[in-house]
Amino acid sequence: MPAQEKGPQPGRADDGPWVTVIGESLVDIIHDPRRGTATPEAHPGGSPLNVAVGCSRLDLRTKLVTHFAEDPYGQMIADHLHSNGVDAIAGGSFPTSTAVASLDTTGAADYTFAISWDLKGASVPALAAVEGSLHVHTGSIASVLPPGNKSVRRLIEAARPHATVSFDPNCRPAISRDAAGARDQTEDFVAASDIVKASDEDLRWLYPGRTPDESMAAWLKLGPALVALTRGADGPVIITRRGRVELPGEAVPVADTVGAGDSFMAALISGLAQLDALGAPARERLQDITPGELQALAAYANRAAAITCSRPGANPPTSAELGSLTGSSAFRTGRPW
Repeated sequence: MPAQEKGPQPGRADDGPWVTVIGESLVDIIHDPRRGTATPEAHPGGSPLNVAVGCSRLDLRTKLVTHFAEDPYGQMIADHLHSNGVDAIAGGSFPTSTAVASLDTTGAADYTFAISWDLKGASVPALAAVEGSLHVHTGSIASVLPPGNKSVRRLIEAARPHATVSFDPNCRPAISRDAAGARDQTEDFVAASDIVKASDEDLRWLYPGRTPDESMAAWLKLGPALVALTRGADGPVIITRRGRVELPGEAVPVADTVGAGDSFMAALISGLAQLDALGAPARERLQDITPGELQALAAYANRAAAITCSRPGANPPTSAELGSLTGSSAFRTGRPW
């Protein structure tokens, strides 16, 4: 399909720098036995799409470089992005991807995929997007699945002179069955990034022979300024060269965990934007985040994930729900909520 780009959305402030997210869009088909129905629900999803929506809801001007087709599922994705104020640059030549999510009794999701990934026809607007952005985020299936993964890597290299870069591997063993190959690809993206986030499940699969703390420290040595780990109900850990913060998970009634890590990532980006720590000229600022700022940042992203867990599906919070990082008690006192 030809590249498609949506213009600015009504009601959104259209000044200030852009955040660009690169990666897959898909439709989640959710089977939840707790709801007492055999009919699955279909929702737009994909980790990068969820991060883009999360960033936009937190008042960041956001573009998503992605793939979806001109088919019913693709229209569902296009409508979702438009309604959330995300400008879409869509390329590719395959049908819209799907993921079947089967939830267990705790709300945790297990996925099977029918997915393809490429950016055919979108290279020119995608390059313009990353070169005009304050920050660029990527990860998940888009960083490992050919042929699109090579395009993503080139876009990250083009972005670095202009923008800070974040990466979330969001590993999918059902897609990347070669753990050693996925590990090599992941470390290549880690080394090209300023901010990296992973889950404890990601690190256990990538590095079964070492602890998450050892893996985080090894990633920090590859070059990022900040490495974040999410651990579900056990809460997040964030490390920099200046310090480490660990918080417990927030106690909330869990509807499901779909999209919680993506909401954490979006809030991490938003929080760093509020600290003026995004953009290539701010790399030194990013390196110098204080322990108190790091504590507040972890609490802010932790809260975003908790809000998402409290309601069904990948439904990240708005800025009205989450508040601002600098206005929070955690920022003022250096203590979590």
